[in-house]
Amino acid sequence: MIDAHAHFEFYKKDAPRIIEECRKDLAAVVDSITEYRKAHVWKSWEMLKPYFGFIVPTLGYHPNEARRGNWEKVKRVEEFILDHRDEIVAIGEIGLDYHYAENERQRENQRAIFKHFLELALELGLPVVIHAREAEREAFEMVQRAGVRAYFHSFAGSVELAGEIVENGHVIGINTGIVFIPEVMAAAKAVKVENMLVETDAPYMSPIKGERNRPCNVRVAIEEVAKLKGLGFEEVERVTERNAVRFFNLKL
Repeated sequence: MIDAHAHFEFYKKDAPRIIEECRKDLAAVVDSITEYRKAHVWKSWEMLKPYFGFIVPTLGYHPNEARRGNWEKVKRVEEFILDHRDEIVAIGEIGLDYHYAENERQRENQRAIFKHFLELALELGLPVVIHAREAEREAFEMVQRAGVRAYFHSFAGSVELAGEIVENGHVIGINTGIVFIPEVMAAAKAVKVENMLVETDAPYMSPIKGERNRPCNVRVAIEEVAKLKGLGFEEVERVTERNAVRFFNLKL
């Protein structure tokens, strides 16, 4: 199994223990190391670097940080990405989040910084990991204009948009929230297994109430997709793992 999107760095001092526990069950975890508040990409990188190989890193700039419009920080993150361009498999997570953007100025900051990192991904020849909340269609349209291949992680947009996304060669992420989020379940029903990745977004989206999510729980997403599709667990596991390897060009 491969967890296509998680954040080990958010476990802080518990990260080494949880990483070792997850090694037993998973082939790899794609960790979207993203600039967000005090979780600076350079600090997260140093924390996780000893586990690279099992952990596969991306680097990005979260839209909830982008709403602040701090271009000095954007440049620092961009320089860090350029320094590590050969060690990452994608730019992300980046995107738009209108749930937390309080006004049009903050949304415009998000759009400008999102566009900046889409252009960087195009320059580096890397795919992107997209965070889109209450702005899924606009994020999709910006991806299309940029001409990059995208992974719409933790997708909870409309079924119609999910269809457009995969028809245009992108993939969507079905996370462990499938057990309690109707939109995730609907997307999983609508999209072929060949067009999806499975993820936890750990430590968020826990399928177990009252517990932090863990990448090992990606099994739950696979189980639920298998039930919805009338397929065996092993088949969904095999196909989604292959999808992750292809999208991120993983060398496992």
